[in-house]
Amino acid sequence: MSGIVNAVITKLRGNKPRGEANRHARRAVRRRPFSFSEAVFICTLAFLFIPLFVLLLYSFNSSKGMNWTGFSFIWYEQLFVNSRNLWRAFWNSMLIASTSAATATVLGTLGAIGVNWYRFRLRSYTQIISFLPMVLPEIIIGVSLSIFFSGVGMRLGLLTIFIAHTTFNLPFVFLMVMARLDEFDFSIIEAAADLGASERQTLLKVTIPICMPGIVSGFLTAITISLEDFVITYFVAGPGSSTLPLYIYSAIRFGVSPVINALSVVMILGTVLLTYLLRNFLKYIAAK
Repeated sequence: MSGIVNAVITKLRGNKPRGEANRHARRAVRRRPFSFSEAVFICTLAFLFIPLFVLLLYSFNSSKGMNWTGFSFIWYEQLFVNSRNLWRAFWNSMLIASTSAATATVLGTLGAIGVNWYRFRLRSYTQIISFLPMVLPEIIIGVSLSIFFSGVGMRLGLLTIFIAHTTFNLPFVFLMVMARLDEFDFSIIEAAADLGASERQTLLKVTIPICMPGIVSGFLTAITISLEDFVITYFVAGPGSSTLPLYIYSAIRFGVSPVINALSVVMILGTVLLTYLLRNFLKYIAAK
């Protein structure tokens, strides 16, 4: 009998905290007026996303003007059938973005590891100089690179755009990998050395896997910055090397074509799909 009583008392004691938790949860979800920070947050989201919805809507407009005349896929047909120059500029941008981002990622990662690992006389100056492309106005970088390419006799084209994009992408990768290395536990390096690992094995099997979240973030940031850059590309591009921002700038002087709206929607959908596919991968490498 006493055992039954004890079981009942234990069960009642176990339910008490659960009831308190339920009361706290009900109190937390009670409707309350918006705070100022929540209102600012909602206004910011509206400011960012309403233009995207307008762009999406007018990509299906049957006319070129801002007056809605009917739903149509004509601009998507024009995009995929009669826009050879636009797609050439798009693939030029993708080629430059992928190659420059990959090169900047390799150089920036190795540079960050070298600056973090080794102690040398000009170490602090190297860190300061590496951040200059991030703080200098893009027009100064573009003009200086244009003068440099002209001085060395290099013909402007895709190669000069690649060099320019790699140059201003490097600091972003360097910064993100350095931030990851600041949280690095160097006792792991010592343990690897005690187990007989060489410096190359430690780099490839210990340091780089641990820095992988920063490396991937730097790579994706570099691609984004390269795809959207206009100012620097304008100064270092040559004939036949037009990228997507340059093409849009040339076309927009004669009015915004709905074909550009259609391409923007395709790029937005592609970005959302890529982000969704990479989400679990980024969570996986961040947890390692």
